[in-house]
Amino acid sequence: MNTSKSASGQPMDALVDHPTFINGFSTPQEKTYTYYHAGPLFTLGDLHANVLLSRAITKLSNGKFMPLLPQDLEQRGDVEPHNIRDKDIRALLSCDLALFTYDGAELDSGTVVEYMVAKFADIPSVILRSDFRGGGDQGSHPTGAGEPWNLMSSFWPRTKGVVVDGMLEYKKALASAAGDPNQTQHLGDGDAFDVSKAAVADMVDVTARRCVDAMEEVLKMPARMPKDLRGGVYQWLALMPGYAEKDDGKDLDVMKGLLDRKEERGMFN
Repeated sequence: MNTSKSASGQPMDALVDHPTFINGFSTPQEKTYTYYHAGPLFTLGDLHANVLLSRAITKLSNGKFMPLLPQDLEQRGDVEPHNIRDKDIRALLSCDLALFTYDGAELDSGTVVEYMVAKFADIPSVILRSDFRGGGDQGSHPTGAGEPWNLMSSFWPRTKGVVVDGMLEYKKALASAAGDPNQTQHLGDGDAFDVSKAAVADMVDVTARRCVDAMEEVLKMPARMPKDLRGGVYQWLALMPGYAEKDDGKDLDVMKGLLDRKEERGMFN
C-alpha cells in the first residue's frame, strides 16, 4: 500500500479526497476551489517553482484557490507507468479548475495531454507561460493577439492565457529590491543573494496575482457542456482512459458522484 506523504505530512490519497487542506493552508473563504497545478516536474527548478507559485496563489487568493500538485502524488519505486498516469488523470478530473504551465522551447507533452482532458471535462482552465522566448505558430495573427504556443491549444472555452516575461519581471523586481532603502536596511549589509531572494519572491507574487485574476475570470465563464449531455460525457470520461484496474463499473460510479458534486458546487453554471 502506498503511504507517501506531502510536505504537510498528510497521506497523498487523502489530498485527492480532501484537497482543500493541501500544503497546510487554512481556508478562511466560505467557498474554496481546488485546482490541478500541471506542468513540468522533472528538475529541481521545476519542483521548486511549482511549490513557490502554488503557495503564492493560495496566499494571494486568501485561501480561495487550493492546489493539488501532481509532484506530490508522484510515485517512485516499483510502480507501473500506467498507474502513475491513472492517478494524475483522476486527480485532474477531481479538481474544480486547472492551471497549466506552458514553458520551454517545446511544451511538455504530458501537460498538453492533461490540458486536453480538462477541456473534454469542461474544467475552467488557465494556461501560464513565463518563458521569455517566443513560441508557437501564432506570430502572424492579424490582430497581434496570438498566444505563444501551438494554436491547437488556443480558442478553447472557459480558458484564459497568462503570458509573463519571467526574465523581465525578475529584473524589475531585482532593481526594486536593490533600490528600496527599507529592503536594504533589512538586509543589513545588502547581501546580493538576499536581494535576489527578495526579487524572486516579488516576481512569484506578480505571476501568482495574474494567475489568481485569470482563475477568477474563468470561474465566471459559462459552462460549455449542455446539461443533457453531461451524464453521457462523464460516463465516457470514466471509460476513455482505460484505467489499469479495468473496473469500469467502479469508475462509472466514481465519475457519476464527481459530476453530482461539481453540479452541486455550481461548476457548470
